[in-house]
Amino acid sequence: MRRIIPVNFPSDPVVTDAGVLGTALRAARTGAGMTLEDAAALLGVAKQTLNNLERGKDSVGLGLALKVAQGLGVALFVAPASQREQVRRRIKSAQQ
Repeated sequence: MRRIIPVNFPSDPVVTDAGVLGTALRAARTGAGMTLEDAAALLGVAKQTLNNLERGKDSVGLGLALKVAQGLGVALFVAPASQREQVRRRIKSAQQ
């Protein structure tokens, strides 16, 4: 059996690109102790698709990325850009 090495969630809760989302997805998967293969099977996606998401490749469609995030328990929030810093501070303070 393969050993799963947990990865930390990004320290900043703002998703600025596909790489940040990929890191969060990998953190959720490894934190749950799931291999890439097991998570892909559970989520009903190809292993390569999940790998692409975790590596921050932008070739995966938004709908599928959101499905995977929900399936792994990663919450995504939207806020007006004018409120970004306020929301960021609130999320970071809630994490502490």
